[in-house]
Amino acid sequence: MTLTTFAPLPVVEEYREIVEDRGYPTVREWKRRTGRAAVGSFPVYSPVEITHAAGMLPVGLFGAGNQIEMAHADSRFQSFICSIVKSTLELAFVDKLAPFDALLFHSICDPARNLASVMARNFPERRAIYVHLPQNMASSGAAEYYAYELRRVAAELGAVSGRVPSDEDVLESIVAFNAMRSRLRDLYALRAERPANLSTAELYTLARMATFTDPLESEPLLADSLRSATTRDARPKDRIRVVVVGSFCEQPPLELIAGIEESGCYILDDDFLLGWRLFRTDVPVDGDPYLALARAYLDGSLHASTKHDLRVPRAAGLVASARANRADAVIFLGAKFCEPGLFDYALYRRALEQEGIPHLFLEFEEKMWMYDRIRTEVETFVESMLFV
Repeated sequence: MTLTTFAPLPVVEEYREIVEDRGYPTVREWKRRTGRAAVGSFPVYSPVEITHAAGMLPVGLFGAGNQIEMAHADSRFQSFICSIVKSTLELAFVDKLAPFDALLFHSICDPARNLASVMARNFPERRAIYVHLPQNMASSGAAEYYAYELRRVAAELGAVSGRVPSDEDVLESIVAFNAMRSRLRDLYALRAERPANLSTAELYTLARMATFTDPLESEPLLADSLRSATTRDARPKDRIRVVVVGSFCEQPPLELIAGIEESGCYILDDDFLLGWRLFRTDVPVDGDPYLALARAYLDGSLHASTKHDLRVPRAAGLVASARANRADAVIFLGAKFCEPGLFDYALYRRALEQEGIPHLFLEFEEKMWMYDRIRTEVETFVESMLFV
């Protein structure tokens, strides 16, 4: 079957190169325009509402991709550490993190925990704030604990910006991020329902744009893109339907995402850029805003390999996503040396085999330039599914 040609989404065209620019040009422009501070937030999840409420711009910090060469960071970490940790440190050494007045890290894995300390030791002029995420999701005290931790983080951010957020400030930021995340959920729903109308490469660009834009500015851009994609006159291609998991922290190059699609896949669900769309529904805006954010993280967030929630096994969540999206297969696209992701793969593989869902294991690094091997693997996998 053929695909009707249609015009590219304007926001995607505008931001496609910007999302790969580790000079953060839009962040620099925002700071010049507003005179306010910006905070780099290491993936997977950071309390971006608190940063925003403190009068600062929360920006996703996703490493350097394949944009720079390692010259300094390799001497600070072991060779078997994932790329995103080392490349994020390298960005600081080559002064690419100059737009950020503070950095937020959290307890998602040992390398991320260590990066916070290494960054603070090497760059004491830039405040490094560590967020202690709750580890026992089922504990009766987890919500109160995390709400207390969020208030501590708010005070530290306020010391940087000169404005400790009030509860009203936090509520206003929750409303802003609720609206932005709602548009992202709508875009994800459109792609799952009509993947010919919205490619994952386009959706990824839109979601990545939201990670370095004020939600009050990104929400209308996402809404415009949703309207444009919805009205496209598109016919499906002969492709298999897949769910992609494993890239919740380190992000695959945009060319790799596009390459998987062009090799014969419609991606219906993924865990790219998970932190900016972590909550399944809007965060409530009544009562204590810190407690609302804590409960949303504990009880209303998507599955993640960095969230140890034994109440609902992550493998069960993956199978449920594959069934709900009528996926033909699952692709595990994991970052090299990512321990949380690779540990989960063993559980995913067992569950997928028990459910009779075909899957393909792929591994990538940020610094990849050539994708021929992965494309060949995907094409072979697709052919095995289409021509059985």
